[in-house]
Amino acid sequence: MLGAGPVFLEGSVGLRSLIIDAWSWLNYKPVMADPHRPGGLVFPEITGSWVPEADMRRLAAYKLLASYDNNQAGQVAAVAGDVAATERRELGDPTKLIDTALGYLLGSEQAIVVPGAEHAEEEDPPAEALAAAEVQGRLREWARKELLPLRIQQAERCAVRCGDGVYVLAWDPAKGRVLLRTYDPGFYFPEWDEGELDWAEYPTRVHFAWELPEDPRKGIKARLRRITYELAPIGSVTVSPQSHDAHPTRETLNNSNGAAVLTAGDTLDANTGRVTRTYPWSPGRPSTITCYLTDAEWLLDDLKGSHDIYDLPAAKAAYRVRSDGEVLDCLDLMCDFIPVVHIPNTIPDGGEHWGKSTLGTVLQLLDELAATDTDSASASATTGTPIIGLAGARLPIDRSTGQPLPVRVEAGTVWQLSESGRMDTLNTAPQLAELRARTDHLLDRIASNSRLTTAGLGTLDPAAVPSGYALQLALSPLDSLVASMRLARANKYEILLRMVQRLHQAGQVWPAGESLPASLAWGPHTPTDRTAVLADVVSGVANGVMSLETGVRMLQDAGYPIEDIAKEIKRIQQRAFDAAAHLADATGDNMAVREYLGLPKADAGITPVPLFPGDPASE
Repeated sequence: MLGAGPVFLEGSVGLRSLIIDAWSWLNYKPVMADPHRPGGLVFPEITGSWVPEADMRRLAAYKLLASYDNNQAGQVAAVAGDVAATERRELGDPTKLIDTALGYLLGSEQAIVVPGAEHAEEEDPPAEALAAAEVQGRLREWARKELLPLRIQQAERCAVRCGDGVYVLAWDPAKGRVLLRTYDPGFYFPEWDEGELDWAEYPTRVHFAWELPEDPRKGIKARLRRITYELAPIGSVTVSPQSHDAHPTRETLNNSNGAAVLTAGDTLDANTGRVTRTYPWSPGRPSTITCYLTDAEWLLDDLKGSHDIYDLPAAKAAYRVRSDGEVLDCLDLMCDFIPVVHIPNTIPDGGEHWGKSTLGTVLQLLDELAATDTDSASASATTGTPIIGLAGARLPIDRSTGQPLPVRVEAGTVWQLSESGRMDTLNTAPQLAELRARTDHLLDRIASNSRLTTAGLGTLDPAAVPSGYALQLALSPLDSLVASMRLARANKYEILLRMVQRLHQAGQVWPAGESLPASLAWGPHTPTDRTAVLADVVSGVANGVMSLETGVRMLQDAGYPIEDIAKEIKRIQQRAFDAAAHLADATGDNMAVREYLGLPKADAGITPVPLFPGDPASE
């Protein structure tokens, strides 16, 4: 199983070892040649003693992919020993691939959807529909305040480029809502129990770590910051000390008898000795687990070779203090999950956790394209300013030295040639044409192998497409690519939105109760023939082979500005007088017709007449 870790195959044909892992497609790069210290010469920041050896290839891969995104792959190759790489032409093709794939992944828009909420606008909606609409409204309002589309752009672009993206949720008491942040995957170090290697498994401990540079002017030394989320048994109440010294830590709160105090609502099981807690999202199901947050710093001078990110000396830690005075040393977050969501760009292999970059499959093609662009630049220089050989020419003489002056080709230059003189020009235009043809060939290979297609990349000549059906067939690889990428993320965003609900419940802002399933709906990724869709809907609804609800949903998916399907149907019915007339003829029920048109119940218009004294009609 490849996902269980790198596999080293010994060989005797010039290779000392062959590494097969999630980043094997980078093995041809010299920077990844050392299986134990990859990127050591080029990226010294990832070779610190605190970086686990198992994560070095992943971090080196992230750095290398970022260099392609920033047109710095040539500089990386030059540092690795390729002197000629400094002349490498990089014209932004990797960035175009990343941004194009990101655009198709996200679609035209993203919307939070709770199943059943569309029925809340009906005449007599069920309680489940009202609850779903309420949760959907709250989630959408939270998304608006937290700039969710912007955060999605940040995390997903990193996932498309590097293969991985990370979201982190945190409750902010001052704002009264959950904060959403994105982290560079190079800071992300999940830790699983032994044997839990499947990508769907959730780690029991997650670390975020990065180095903080020194500041000699302020007398601050280089430090390592590590933020840790850990699932562990519920303990007693801990509080921050009244006076913070240089290394504050949380202290256990004891009562007057010296016994530890439990959090309000927690219960100590006398038989097992474990503390249980009932969370607002799981009533009736006590839990013994909670999540603890630790945020600390270490001086790099205090870290020796025996310590890595998973085993830092607690005695050397300096814990950070939150804005409200809480020391972040095993702070109980009052939730039974880690508020961290990892986003893979692709569906990982069995036993694997990490995704694959969109550039991964075509990285060597991008190198070939850059080399061809470099050769084209050299050939265009000799084509635009050709090399000329003169024979029998009278060259100007420098009168001070008596030597011929350098000859330059300029507009209006005239050379006097003898009777046997001649001028020969080196014509490199055919070579330049071949290089341009090779460039087009490489672009086609990149479009094909990345599954973004020439139509998706915008390099397909529209005149070469005979029909819309042919264009649809040309885009079919792109459709499968987007479907696969969205499938890899579907469950992750459901988890993210479930965590948002539960953290608001833990903050006692939203009411308690079971979390409702919510998902992120993506907009269409390719242009839709809206005229054809409208014609299909009109024909289908008019002929009775399609419901009005289905037709309106098709129009919404095609990009028509329909915000709420139920409200749109209600507006349509209020103006459908012909359909109301058919309803009246079919049923003879005027009340049903008025209800269909959205009109109030009609008054009979007959004055009640008392039939006998004491009749209620006479009162």
